[in-house]
Amino acid sequence: MLTAKQQQLLSYIKQHLDQGGVSPSFEEMKEALDLKSKSGIHRLISALEERGFIRRLANRARALEIVKLPEGMALAPARPAPAPTADIVPLRKPVPQMPARGTPIAANDVIEIPLHGRIAAGVPIEAMEGQTMLSVPAALLGAGDHYALEVSGDSMIEAGIFDGDFALIQRTETARDGQIVVALIDESEATLKYFHPEGRRIRLDPANRDYEPQIYDARQVRIQGRLAGLLRRYN
Repeated sequence: MLTAKQQQLLSYIKQHLDQGGVSPSFEEMKEALDLKSKSGIHRLISALEERGFIRRLANRARALEIVKLPEGMALAPARPAPAPTADIVPLRKPVPQMPARGTPIAANDVIEIPLHGRIAAGVPIEAMEGQTMLSVPAALLGAGDHYALEVSGDSMIEAGIFDGDFALIQRTETARDGQIVVALIDESEATLKYFHPEGRRIRLDPANRDYEPQIYDARQVRIQGRLAGLLRRYN
């Protein structure tokens, strides 16, 4: 069962593909659904992907493929989209005209995710909540909700994570042994480390031979996300 917004977006993507053979950009989808930010579109696409209605094609910009449609809305070859059936929520805005042949198509889409301050890659420091947004290439993120943290410290340098990098985090409260996670310690301090559960204890391992593992009672540690990607500035 899809929400109204999910049905709107799926209908819009289908019409766009039928008319031009290219999936719409995040900006076009945001405007068509009258949303305030691209992060809302990213969440809708992730939900449709998780439910098996669409698929993202790797290594291609603006590459969405429809896998299936709700009952009453059939897949069709490229042609003008039919009028919506009763179970499809009408779009608020019409499908925009596709660019003329030879006109460049927009570059890779980006979305905005919350930037929640700095996180330690050494001794834990407080992870500050903030309202700043970070623009991220959509291709770096998979399904689910994400946020970003600026890395402080050098304890993860052997994993390729350096001071000043932006860690892209998928929100989750669970993790597998050996994954790099954001771990909240005693509800006050957060750190980025390898996660190793050991019975009633949690071992958080650095990726720098100059640092020792951090060991806590399992009740002291709460997982706040898994590392999904990195952004780095060179200026």
